[in-house]
Amino acid sequence: MAEAQPLGAADGLAMSTDKGGVKAWDGNLAGHAKLFARPTYAQLVKAEPYLKRSIPILIVVFLLVVGAARFVDLTGQREAAIDQGRDAVVMAVTAASAILSDADLSGDTARWDTEARLNRLLPTERLSEGQIMLVADTSARVFAATANGSSLIGLSAHVLAPESSAMWRFGQRAGVGEIEHGDVSYLVSVSHLPSGEGSVLTLAPLTPIMEDWRRSVSLNVTLFTATSAVLLVILYAYFSQATRAREADDIYMESHLRVDTALSRGRCGLWDWDMARGRMYWSSSMYEMLGMPPRDCVLSFGDAMRLMHPDDSDLYSIARSIARGETKQVDQIFRMRHADGHYVWMRARAQVIDRSSTQTHLIGIAMDVTEQHKLVQKTAEADQRLFEAIESTSEAFVLWDKNEELVLCNSNYRTMYGLPDEVLRPGTPRAVVYAASTRPVVERRMADGGTIQQSQTSEVQLADGRWLQINERRTRDGGLVSVGTDITQLKRQQERLADSEKRLMATIGDLSNSRMKLQRQTVELSELNANYMAEKERAQAANQAKSAFLANMSHELRTPLNAIIGFSEILHAGMFGPLGSDKYVEYARDIHGSGTHLLNVINDILDMSKIEAGQMKLEREAIDLAPLVEEAMRLTAIPAEKKHLHVVQRIEPGLALPADRRAMKQILLNLLSNAVKFTDEGGRVAVTARKVSGAVILSIADSGIGIPKSSLGKIGQPFEQVQNQFSRTNGGSGLGLAISRSLTELHGGTMRIKSIEGVGTIVSIRIPNREQRRLSNVIAFANEQGRYEARVA
Repeated sequence: MAEAQPLGAADGLAMSTDKGGVKAWDGNLAGHAKLFARPTYAQLVKAEPYLKRSIPILIVVFLLVVGAARFVDLTGQREAAIDQGRDAVVMAVTAASAILSDADLSGDTARWDTEARLNRLLPTERLSEGQIMLVADTSARVFAATANGSSLIGLSAHVLAPESSAMWRFGQRAGVGEIEHGDVSYLVSVSHLPSGEGSVLTLAPLTPIMEDWRRSVSLNVTLFTATSAVLLVILYAYFSQATRAREADDIYMESHLRVDTALSRGRCGLWDWDMARGRMYWSSSMYEMLGMPPRDCVLSFGDAMRLMHPDDSDLYSIARSIARGETKQVDQIFRMRHADGHYVWMRARAQVIDRSSTQTHLIGIAMDVTEQHKLVQKTAEADQRLFEAIESTSEAFVLWDKNEELVLCNSNYRTMYGLPDEVLRPGTPRAVVYAASTRPVVERRMADGGTIQQSQTSEVQLADGRWLQINERRTRDGGLVSVGTDITQLKRQQERLADSEKRLMATIGDLSNSRMKLQRQTVELSELNANYMAEKERAQAANQAKSAFLANMSHELRTPLNAIIGFSEILHAGMFGPLGSDKYVEYARDIHGSGTHLLNVINDILDMSKIEAGQMKLEREAIDLAPLVEEAMRLTAIPAEKKHLHVVQRIEPGLALPADRRAMKQILLNLLSNAVKFTDEGGRVAVTARKVSGAVILSIADSGIGIPKSSLGKIGQPFEQVQNQFSRTNGGSGLGLAISRSLTELHGGTMRIKSIEGVGTIVSIRIPNREQRRLSNVIAFANEQGRYEARVA
C-alpha cells in the first residue's frame, strides 16, 4: 500500500492542503477531522515491504515442513501395513500346517478330504481378504486348495515358490516372501508338513493389504493440496489487497486533488461548522468567492453572522432546528456580503455529522449561484413578456402540455368560449375545460397537408355567429398549441365570391366566341416561334464563326505582344546600357506589366473561343492529383506569400483519375489564383480532394471577400465579374471561372460555387471516373445478359 496523506472532512469532503489550514483544522476542530489528519495505518505502511518478502518464504517453509512430516508418517504406515500382512500369512500357514499334520495325502480321496478339512477349520471369513491356501504333494504339484484358489490346482508349486528359494528349502523358518503371478503381487509363505508327505502354501494379495494405506495417502495428498491451495489463495489475496490498497491510496490522492481543483475552479466553497464550539472552518475557495484573503484559522460564529444579509434566514434558526433534531440536512439559498460591499447569492448544502451533544458538525459546500439567480429573474421577466404578448394578440390562444393539462391561455380564448375563471387554472385537464365551454354550432376539420398527430386545422361557428379558424400544432415535448383566428369577414367574403361565381358562369358562354380568336392567335405564335428559332440558329452560327476566327487568330494576336513584352524586359533590365532616367525604367516596367496582363487576357479569350468552337481536344491519362496540386500551389506561392496567406492541401494519398493533365492544371491555377487574389492578408486557402462514389471531388475554399448572393447566378459565365472595389483593383478578364467550368464539363463533370459575402467562397468540381463507370456498365451488361440466357434456357 502506497503511503498517502489524506486531508479532508467527514464523508469524503476534501479540505485545503496548505500546511496552515491543516494545522488550524487539526488544532481547533475535533471529531471527524482528526481521523483524517493522521492515518492510523502509518506503521503498517512502513512494515509492508518486509511483510511482502517474509510472508511467501514462511508459507513455502510451512508447506515443506508439513509435506516432509506427512511423507515420513505415510512411509511408516506402509511398513506397518506390510508387516501386519506378513503376520497374517504366517499365522494362516501355521494353522493350516497344524490342521493337516495327521492327514493322509496319498489316497484317492485325499484332495476332497484335505479341502473339506481346510474349509471346515479355516473358513474364508477367518482368512484375510483374497488369501489363498494351497496343498502340494511331494512332487510339488498343487492338488488341493481353498475355494478362491481352485484355478491353481495342478500347477507346480515351484512356479509360486522356486525350488532354489529359501522359502522352499527352509519352509516356515524362511519367513514371508513376495512374488508376482498373473500381474498380481502376493505375500507367500511355505510350511512343510511334519509327515513329510507334502507342503502348505499361503498366498495373500498385496492390494487388499495396502488398501487402507492408499486411502490414507489419498486423504493426506488431498489435504496437503487443499492446504497449499488455500495458502496460495491467501497469499494472492494478500498481494491483491496490497495492490488494491496502493491503488486506493493513489485514487484517493488523485480524487483529493480533483476536489481541490473543482472547488477553486467551480466557484464552490467547503465549510465545517463545529456547532458545539461555535466555530467554522472555510476552505480557501470560500474566501475567494467573497473576495477575502484566505485565513489559516477558524472563523467564529459572529464573524459569519456579520456577513449574512439581514433579510435572509440566519444561522441561529439553522442551529436551533438541528439541536431539536428537526433536520439532518441543510439546503438553503442566502446572500453573503462580498469584500467590495455587494452581496453574493450562495446556495449551501450540508449534512449533520455525529449528532451527539459534543461532536455535532455541519459539513457541506456553498456554491456561488449569483448568475443562476440573475438567470431566474430574466426567465421570469421573459415569461411575463411572453404572457403580455399573448394577451395582446387578437387571436384566441391556449397551450396544453403533453398530459392534456392547461398551461396558459389569453382572455380572448376565455371570452370566445364563455369560460369561468375558476376553470382556467394551470393544470386543469382539457376535458374539464371543454366540458365547461360553450359548444360551437358548426365544426368541420380541414386538410392542411400535415399529419393528424402533428397538426390539424378546423373551422367552427360560435353561437353568436362568428367563425373561427383553429390551427393546432404539436410542440416538441408533446404539448399542443391552439390558435383561433376570427375569420367572420373571410366567410362573408366567400359568400360574396360564391355569388360572383354564379355571375361568372353566366359569362362563360361569351367566352366560346373568343376561343376561335385564340386559336388563330396560336397559329400566329407558332409561325413567330419558327422564325425565332431560325434567327437563333443564325446567331449561334455567327457566334461559332467568331470563336473559330479568334481561335485561328491566336498567332497573329500573340506575336506582337511577345515582342512588346520581350523588348520591355530588355529595356527594364538595361541589357544594352542604362536608359538615362528612372522614369524610363518605370515606363518599361509598366509596359511589361500591361503587356503580360493583356497576353493573359488574350490567352483566356482564345482558350474560351477554342472551347466554344469545339477545338479543345482532351488527352486523357491517369493523373496523380497530389503532385499536380503541389505544382499549382508553387506557381501561386509568391502572391500568396506577399499577402501572408496560409495555403494548405489535404489530398488522399494515391488519389488518381483519368483526365487531361493540361486542362486539370489550368483549372487548378484559375481557381487557386482567384482564391489568392480575392482573399485579404492573413487569410486562409484550403485545397481538398476525395473520392466519392465513382468520382473525384476537388474543392478550393478561401476566407476571402465572398460573392454576393445576387451574383452567384451570373458568376462562371464568360466575361462576368462581381463588380466591387476589390475586383476593380485586381482586374482580370472574368474568364477564369468560365474556362474552369467549361473544362470541367468537357470532362463530363460539374462545378458548384458556395459563397457567403464577407466570409469566404468554396468552389467544388466533380470529375467522374469514366473508366470505372465503363467497367461498371460492362459488368451490369454481363449480369443482365447472363440472366437473359438463363431465362431462355
